[in-house]
This record gives sequence, structure tokens and C-alpha cells, in this order.
Amino acid sequence: MNKAQRVAVQRDNPHGHTRIVFAHGAGAGLQSDFMQFMALGLALQGFDVVRFNFPYLQQFMESGRRRPPNPMAVLEHTMTTVIEQFDDAKPLLVMGKSMGARVAFRIADQVAAKHAVALGFPFHPVGKPDQLRVTDLANHCASNLIVQGTRDSFGKPDEVAGYSLPDNVQMRWIDGGDHSFEATKRSGLVREHMWQQAIDAIIESI
Repeated sequence: MNKAQRVAVQRDNPHGHTRIVFAHGAGAGLQSDFMQFMALGLALQGFDVVRFNFPYLQQFMESGRRRPPNPMAVLEHTMTTVIEQFDDAKPLLVMGKSMGARVAFRIADQVAAKHAVALGFPFHPVGKPDQLRVTDLANHCASNLIVQGTRDSFGKPDEVAGYSLPDNVQMRWIDGGDHSFEATKRSGLVREHMWQQAIDAIIESI
């Protein structure tokens, strides 16, 4: 990774039994409330969790100027490079939020991941249900998991039911959750409780 692409990396519980490399979504980096809650929650369950910023987000953090996400090839290279910094034989799980989930699934075979996890998979752009991204899910992991909110505008239950998902992908739905597993204020549901449901689903799937 060249100097212009150096990124911040945060590691929780380095002595964990399995490494999870966790990629953020398009709009918020490794320090977002969602990323921190998920990473620390999994670290408390015995996982070695590594999260990082993609280059465009790192540049925003340093300059204050918003930038669009890097091309997919750069995103893939960044996540792969972060993973390759570790030369131990610890089992690997790749995970991502939204855009980061696409990256994680796409590189899973290249980095010999055992599992891939998507937290809010963007099955299609909002309002464009015909532009499917289901092909991003194809890999040879033993098992994969998608945790999705039932109110997710990137892929609701009735839409996803009509997709041909790979055999190694299982779905877990967060009732009432949106793309970030948050509910409407009217529902009275607490987002942290919904985020914990996602953590529980990950643990149960491995």
C-alpha cells in the first residue's frame, strides 16, 4: 500500500481465537458507533477484530474534505493488504457493513477466509431493484451469513426471497431494522438491542 493509501487500523482483542477483519460502509469509518459496537461486542466473545478505514475515508478524516468511495479494485486491494499484515495461522473471517460487505465477499477466496459476513448487504442501489449485486456473494467459504433488517431499502424480505442466493449463504433478519439495524422511533426498539441480535447471529453461524 503506497503512502497515499495508508489507512488507520484498529485492533480489538489481539489474542482472540479467530480473526475478523471488518470493513466499513460507504458513509462512516471504523470509529462510527455501529462499527465500534459490533467490533467490541465480538471482541468480548473471544474474537480478534481488526477494523480499518478505506483510503477515501482516511483522506476525509485527515483533510475534512468529503470524497467518493474508491473504485472496487482499490477497496479490495486495501482490505487484502490489511489481512496480509498478519502472518500467523489464525482462522480468518471477513466481514463488512454494506459496501464493505461486497468487498469482503469478493476477496474471501483470495485471502482463504473460512466465512464471510455481511451486515446489511446492498443487494441493489436504493430505488433500482433491477441492478442486482448478487454475483458479489459467490465464493467458496464453508458458510456465509447475511444479517439484514426487514426495513432495509437495499433489499427487503420479499425482494430477497426471489433471488437465487449461493447455497453457502444463510440469511438472518433483524425485525424492524433498517440498513443499519435501527428502528423507527415510533417502534420503541433500542438500536443497541438490535445490534446485539446481529452479534448473536454471527456467533451462532460460525
